[in-house]
Amino acid sequence: MNTLKENIEIVKAKIDKACEKAGRKSDEIKLIAVSKTVPSEDINQAVEFGILDFGENKVQEFMNKFEHVNSAARFHMIGHLQTNKVKYIFDKVSSIQSIDSIKLANEVNKRAAAKSMKINGLIQIHTAKEETKFGLDESEFEIFMNSISDFKNIYFNGLMTIGTFTEDEKEIRRCFTMLRNLKEKYSSFKTDNCELKELSMGMTSDYEIAIEEGSTILRIGTAIFGTRGIEN
Repeated sequence: MNTLKENIEIVKAKIDKACEKAGRKSDEIKLIAVSKTVPSEDINQAVEFGILDFGENKVQEFMNKFEHVNSAARFHMIGHLQTNKVKYIFDKVSSIQSIDSIKLANEVNKRAAAKSMKINGLIQIHTAKEETKFGLDESEFEIFMNSISDFKNIYFNGLMTIGTFTEDEKEIRRCFTMLRNLKEKYSSFKTDNCELKELSMGMTSDYEIAIEEGSTILRIGTAIFGTRGIEN
């Protein structure tokens, strides 16, 4: 079994190789280590090995370990976020990547405005053919974009999706292409609080495909921290 340091080196080498194949530069990619179910000790060790960005899915779990983690660590909420949980995490995370409704955006915006702060947010799009996945469909996304100026305390800098969990490369690629096409469709859409530059897509099982399709943010857990009986 590889050590954490070896896992990180292997993942970074594969990212470099995938970028070279796709004619891209590695510094175009942000690596987020998905740390759900990972103890704070392992997160702190990953920080020592150069990983600074971590993705959390569950509010309660994140809160339990937040105070025990190296202050250099930056956290991103990547899991489905209920509106009644926003108050616990909005001022502790670097971004909320799973904004999937106007209702949630309203709550995040309200909390941020109360503290005179701006929060980085990504809009989650439903691209997978799985009802268990969250996100806006294309028509809902258009409605959301028409309301975007209402959320003055959120800076929307990209889109996020979770691809279909399958071994069918064509289906995975379809999900990622759909997200990229949406970004390109809105490439000229710029307001004081919105410029869709980032594509957060690609996990342990499909990040090399995601790089080919234009991902700028990878969310990788298992390949870094090992198998924990969860999909990431």
